[in-house]
Amino acid sequence: MAEGTRRGRLVMFLFLPAIVAAAVVIGVFLFRASRQTEQLRQRSVVEATLTLVNEKVDRLDRLIIEQDNVLLSEVDVTDPGQLARRWLPTAARETPTVRAVLILDRSSEEHQVVAFASRAVDSGGTDDESFRRLFLLRMLKEIDLGPPTQQLRHLHRPYNGQSYLVSYWQSYTGGRPYLVVAWHDVPRLVHDVFPRLFADPRGASRVNVVDEEGRKVFGAALRQGEFTVGRPFPTTLYGWRLQVSLTTADELGQRVERRQSLELLLVATACMVMVVGVAFVLFAVEKERRLSEQKSEFVANVSHELKTPLSSIRMFAELLLTGRVSTEEKRQQYLQIMHQESERLTALIENVVDFARVERGKATLTFAEGDVGEVVQRAVEVHRFRAEREEVALELTLPEALPEARIDARALELAVLNLIDNALKYARDGKKIEVHVSAASGGVEVQVRDHGPGIPREDQRRIFDRFVRGRSATNSRIRGTGIGLALVKHIAEAHGGRVRVHSEEGQGATFAIWLPAGA
Repeated sequence: MAEGTRRGRLVMFLFLPAIVAAAVVIGVFLFRASRQTEQLRQRSVVEATLTLVNEKVDRLDRLIIEQDNVLLSEVDVTDPGQLARRWLPTAARETPTVRAVLILDRSSEEHQVVAFASRAVDSGGTDDESFRRLFLLRMLKEIDLGPPTQQLRHLHRPYNGQSYLVSYWQSYTGGRPYLVVAWHDVPRLVHDVFPRLFADPRGASRVNVVDEEGRKVFGAALRQGEFTVGRPFPTTLYGWRLQVSLTTADELGQRVERRQSLELLLVATACMVMVVGVAFVLFAVEKERRLSEQKSEFVANVSHELKTPLSSIRMFAELLLTGRVSTEEKRQQYLQIMHQESERLTALIENVVDFARVERGKATLTFAEGDVGEVVQRAVEVHRFRAEREEVALELTLPEALPEARIDARALELAVLNLIDNALKYARDGKKIEVHVSAASGGVEVQVRDHGPGIPREDQRRIFDRFVRGRSATNSRIRGTGIGLALVKHIAEAHGGRVRVHSEEGQGATFAIWLPAGA
């Protein structure tokens, strides 16, 4: 009892602080959540909007750079005369925003244009010529021609009230430096590409693009509010800025509701964990209490079981020693009783010792090919005199041939002794116990049947547990240790077999041990 109480206190000591800590955490979380809901809402909206802006900006940069990479593969500075033939046939499909490409020989101070190709109908038009002059006179002075020389770069600036975007990279061939320039059509980007990349089909946001001076280039005017986020294009149209603003509160409300639902789920989960923890602690304490009571009852029962045969042996020994036995027949009867009680005492001690080994996990069995029928017959003969004294018919049925099995003869005999002992104790009013051995289902089955009061159905699931005794046994004056059937189950399973019980109240009980036949 004291040991069980100590274990219960230990469990309470370990789990109750954890439960209290969980409750404190939940309280702190609820307190902080109630004060920070609005902050979290704003932060989530800003993060979502920023993610949207980054995605749209990156999409435009990737589109332009992918076209530049196509040109890198098409342009051959060793044969600049083939520029138009190689690029123009696929220009509308592969590089739709590139209007013109030119190649410069930078080996001379004049920077001679060695090749020029344009998608305009008239390649010698005023726009193309204006671009060539603008590039040579002004843009060339502003582009970065430093190392690494092969790197793709961009220039985006307004000239004469018009925005220009060019991509350029250097190439060295035969010791001569060349500069390849791609002129991107900015109006085409604004009118054709921007609507495709930046329009939100769900209508959840408004997008616009502003230039260096904050003037709107694309999209609608945005309301200045707390949920507007902007970002410049990092590598291409870096003079311009993309801005995104959420138009309605619907998406904001949905995000807040989702976050609140998550918070409620976390709180509910924490509360469930706390409830389950308390239930587990109470269950563990109750289980320890019951186990402590069962162990105390076990000690008392074992003490009584040991005391009864010892008292009988001592009484009859004293009668024999004092010479109070009148006849030889009485003397033989007393000696027989002393012998039977000593066997009963030995069986009880073996039960306790074997059960203690099982509890410590040190039970070892020695298996060998053996005759199950012979082992059962020995167990029946041990109880023969007791059955006759109690006027109970103990019948054994053995077939002529049984398959051999790998068994530990001593352990199996102990299991059968326990079953017969239970039948003699609890079914003595039945006046008959039948022990039957037969071949069954690829093995050998030993059945012990009595015609006593039977076992209630609710007790049949628990009687093989340690320290458990059925209601009929507990309510009667019959003493027991509560370990016999637990030991029978362990022995059967150690043999690779099983034990079962079939009983109806008022119709007796049948215990059966099945063992697999030997290989």
